[in-house]
Amino acid sequence: MLSICIVNWNTKNLLRECLASIEAFPPLHEQVQVIVVDNASTDGTADMVRTEFPTTILIANYHNASYAAGNNQALAAATGDYMLLLNPDVQLLPGTLTHALDYLDKHTDADIIGIRQIGADGKTQASVRSFPEPGPVAYEALGLSRLLPKSERFGAYRMTYFDYNEPSEVDQPMGTFLLFRREVYAKIGGMDEAFPLFFNDVDWCYRAKLAGFRIFYTPDAEIIHYGGSGTRQAAKPAVIRESHRSMIRFYEKHYASRYKGPSMAWMKAAIKAGEALRVAMAPRGPKIIRPPKRARKLLSPPPPRITPDE
Repeated sequence: MLSICIVNWNTKNLLRECLASIEAFPPLHEQVQVIVVDNASTDGTADMVRTEFPTTILIANYHNASYAAGNNQALAAATGDYMLLLNPDVQLLPGTLTHALDYLDKHTDADIIGIRQIGADGKTQASVRSFPEPGPVAYEALGLSRLLPKSERFGAYRMTYFDYNEPSEVDQPMGTFLLFRREVYAKIGGMDEAFPLFFNDVDWCYRAKLAGFRIFYTPDAEIIHYGGSGTRQAAKPAVIRESHRSMIRFYEKHYASRYKGPSMAWMKAAIKAGEALRVAMAPRGPKIIRPPKRARKLLSPPPPRITPDE
């Protein structure tokens, strides 16, 4: 069985199209269990799921528990041999789940996979990064990756040189679509809720690598991902601060033994300086984000009461 875990917050229309695409294009050889965690949406999401997708397991939180906590709720309820973290701003295509599962079945050395993500503009989205080592992050901050995008040294963090037409072992595919074997979850557990919104998938993939699991990207399976194209989330100061603080948490958790004393202090200072600069440049007014017109089907999460049969 494949357990699909989706965390939603006020993206009812996008979630509806995501769930409809799961029903329309199920995998050929696996049963599907769909679990939606709704983080206290005010747009009627929970009622929509209950009414239109009655076989979906709905965990309706009374407050926004965070994206990481929502995923942990869904994973705890999942019973499948395969587990998929899926964002609600995604639409599956014919063969998406079949091809992704086939990749795991045919590549016994692969434990976790990400797949090709296509924006509403029809272009392949950049969806793979390396782990945020200080050097590559510094090159990114200095703009060297934009000056030399084909350089494997200067473009290492965002992997600007990556060929999305070829399968490859990678560090961290975006958490938009992250498929893995139950054994991974059994060994490393769910997301660290100290990373409520950002870096939870990075931390999870890093722990998976430390535990000996291998992560791959394959272009053989594809999704449409609306959240990363055309319309982007407003760069609100609070969001920027949380992103940078999450990077500092990641460094403290995973790099403290390697970078001690002045080195760690310097890295934290550099991250905070980048945060201050981005906050100063961020637009202050609220921004309403709408899907592209032809995508007015499906936008992205962060992250109970349980149904069906509630």
